[in-house]
Amino acid sequence: MAAGKHNGSGGMVRGIALAVGIVLTIVVSAYLSFEFGRIQADYNVIEAAANRRNYENHIDELQDEIVGLKEEVALLKTSAEIDKAAYKDVEANLTQLQRKIQEQRDAIEFYRGIVSPVDGGRGLRVQDLKLSKGKDEREYHVKLVLVQVMQHDRSVKGEVDFSLDGAQDGVAATYTLEQLVPPDQDDSWPFSFRYFQNFDRQLILPEGFKPERINIEVRSKTKSIASVTQSFPWQSV
Repeated sequence: MAAGKHNGSGGMVRGIALAVGIVLTIVVSAYLSFEFGRIQADYNVIEAAANRRNYENHIDELQDEIVGLKEEVALLKTSAEIDKAAYKDVEANLTQLQRKIQEQRDAIEFYRGIVSPVDGGRGLRVQDLKLSKGKDEREYHVKLVLVQVMQHDRSVKGEVDFSLDGAQDGVAATYTLEQLVPPDQDDSWPFSFRYFQNFDRQLILPEGFKPERINIEVRSKTKSIASVTQSFPWQSV
């Protein structure tokens, strides 16, 4: 009875082993058939692995090149920014130099006009008159330069009489300096100089008034030096 059981167990083991062997045979056969097919199709596993490694190495090289190019772009960008900043500095210095040259030329012309004017005139003169807009809507600044031309042996004294012609609400009107200066400022305009004198007076225009012409009378109180009267169109900046 025991021998029969033993024979039965041994047969079962042999059957399992046989089944496993058959499965392994099928798997190996299938793999060999697959490899044979790839070989028949000119596919080589070793060659494919080598090609893959080559591609991977090439990819690594390309990535390194990309990193290098990015660094070069960053360097060029920095250089461009530096060049741009340097250009701006040069341009600013050039502009400043040109401005200084123009200021020197203006100064030369100014003093030349005092010492040797083109028209050969003598005595008092309004050398320059400029208007500029103030902070408030009706606020203006009058910058005036008086000179004594070809007559510098002594100082000249006197007073400036300033008036402004225009239209008040469509009607012709004239305002004096006393009516135009702010309440806290002196409405007198004295002068005393030998060569020239600069002035900057603040004006507050009346509401509804449209200025058209500035009248300036330079009244000399020095003997042998005549007074002078000049008019200028209103041209504010």
